[in-house]
Amino acid sequence: MRKKVQLSFATKLFLSLLLFSLIILALLQSYIWNATKTTLYKSLGEKAQIQAKELSVIPSLIKYVKERDTTNLANLVNDIFAQSDANYIVIGDEQAYRLYHTSNNKLHSPMVGGDNQEVLSGNSSITISEGSLGLALRGKAPIMDEGKIIGIVSVGYMIDDIYVLHINQFIPIIIFCSLLFFALFVFSFFFSKAVKKQMFNLEPKAIALLVKSQKSIMESIFEGIIAIDLNYKIININQSARNMLDIIASDQELLNHDLRNFIKSTDFLYGNENQTKDVHDHICYFNNIIVIANRIRVIVDDQIQGWVITFRNYDDINLLSMKLTQVTQYIDNLRALRHEHLNWMATLSGLIYMKRYEEAQSFITLHSADNQNCLDFISEHFKIPAICGLLIGKYSKSHEIGLNLVFDPACQLSALPALITETEFMSVLGNLLDNAFNACLKNNQGDKTIYLYLSDATDEIVLEVSDQGCGIDASIRESIFEPGVTSQDTKEHGIGLHLVSTYIKKANGYITFEDNTPYGTIFSVFIPK
Repeated sequence: MRKKVQLSFATKLFLSLLLFSLIILALLQSYIWNATKTTLYKSLGEKAQIQAKELSVIPSLIKYVKERDTTNLANLVNDIFAQSDANYIVIGDEQAYRLYHTSNNKLHSPMVGGDNQEVLSGNSSITISEGSLGLALRGKAPIMDEGKIIGIVSVGYMIDDIYVLHINQFIPIIIFCSLLFFALFVFSFFFSKAVKKQMFNLEPKAIALLVKSQKSIMESIFEGIIAIDLNYKIININQSARNMLDIIASDQELLNHDLRNFIKSTDFLYGNENQTKDVHDHICYFNNIIVIANRIRVIVDDQIQGWVITFRNYDDINLLSMKLTQVTQYIDNLRALRHEHLNWMATLSGLIYMKRYEEAQSFITLHSADNQNCLDFISEHFKIPAICGLLIGKYSKSHEIGLNLVFDPACQLSALPALITETEFMSVLGNLLDNAFNACLKNNQGDKTIYLYLSDATDEIVLEVSDQGCGIDASIRESIFEPGVTSQDTKEHGIGLHLVSTYIKKANGYITFEDNTPYGTIFSVFIPK
């Protein structure tokens, strides 16, 4: 069984345009053919009738017909016929018998065709009749003498000659239509190729599948996605974007409608600065929610056609970041504890090996007491287990890296306000301590001591972390809490203090910093209970 040949869309389009052009041209030629034919017959018929009327009023012709003088009649009409384009002229008497015929047909015989009665009644006529020479277009007029009909004048054009004349007139139209068809052929060919290029050489079925796949992919992405054109008209939007922005409008109400009707004005979307560059991980407000958004240009043939905006709820990012931070802190704490205990065990093992038992016992007593004092202080002054675990880990880490974390004796914390979660507060405390650690390691002139004060003794929670570190560079003091700003290595993301500021503001608190003496920085946090 032979496999059926499948034509491509471009080929089908080309053939369809070609067939359509052919049909249109055929109909156009048919119309022009009939229109020119009608016009030609009408003009020749009127011309024959006019010639017949003009002949019928010539006095000498009237005289010769009346006298039935065929010789003089022939001489007269022959001269007129020589100047006419008609195929023949016939003169008849009142009985419709020939008195003259340009083709020398038999005289005094009846004029055939059956179209003489109207003329003998006194009216001129235009008819198509079969005469002695064949089918002809004839114009006839009566010859009158003192109100009496004495004869007939018939001027005829042969149908075959009219057809030839019609063909000659129609040849330029045929040539024009042929050239037009060739032009349409070329146009159809290049138009189909252009359409195919615009469709990226894909077939309609493939495009339909691609659109359906794109729709499925759009709906499966957790991030909100909105595609807009240069006039901020919505081209596409997925369900996640609808849900986050509380948009309940239908697709008909959304597509090709202004984005400003659904998202309030923001410089990220509508600012001129963002229209010629891509923007990544920008924190802004979409209506009443904080989002982390990206704005990517859609470029086709080196021209910007619009933008694709992707965004996620800032709280979701924060939650994930806090979980990752918490896990990282637990890992660091465990690693610090393990490293410190390994050092202790190595020291203790060496003392025992050298049989210096009294020194080994003193070493165990000293470190056990130090650790126990730290554990007792933390567990007694801080009633939140997760905070206790974090502080124990940070205390061990500080010892591991050669620093000294000192707790103010007035520290106490029994509960957190409702506006800040346990995980968020751990992120605030952990980030401030880590920054203090890093600052102290960078400054060789400080005493490597970090002081921590954390208390809820008043109507607000007060957290203060001071260090003898490198301090904050003057160039970033005004923007230290903005995302991406950091005094650490370029590998850092500059998000720690921004998260700290965000959580504190969420809890209706505030954070300040000032220079420490003689080195370093003091960060102070105030969160109302």
